[in-house]
Amino acid sequence: MALISYSTQVRVRYKDTDQMGIMHHSNYVVLYEQARTEWLRDMGLTYAEIERRGIMSPIIEVHSRYHYPAFYDEVLTIKVSMEEMPAARLVIASEVFNEAGKLINTGSVTLGFMHVSTRRPCRAPEWFIAALEEYIAKQNA
Repeated sequence: MALISYSTQVRVRYKDTDQMGIMHHSNYVVLYEQARTEWLRDMGLTYAEIERRGIMSPIIEVHSRYHYPAFYDEVLTIKVSMEEMPAARLVIASEVFNEAGKLINTGSVTLGFMHVSTRRPCRAPEWFIAALEEYIAKQNA
């Protein structure tokens, strides 16, 4: 069961498709990032704010599975979820649905935590965990 779940929508742009009008596979990772960024914003944080607080979040691993194509001009719903609180890594699962509600892609992104000044790995900062806990409490209220 997901501790956090968040959805956003994106329209498939012409520039993101191939000659067949199908969204290129590389754009799914971009969708994951767009949804993750909007989720953080909904939580009250941005990557700029996180970095101002001295933490970077490099991507360690990405998985993506294609079930069905996305087509030019479709509105896609991207749902991101987090199933466990982060320690040294944050794993965000993604599901992409087409306009008909059909699941067309699943994936996940694993991010690490790293000090801006030293570029050394670290654990999730307490203020980040507190923000997550507050967001979870609001979602469950």
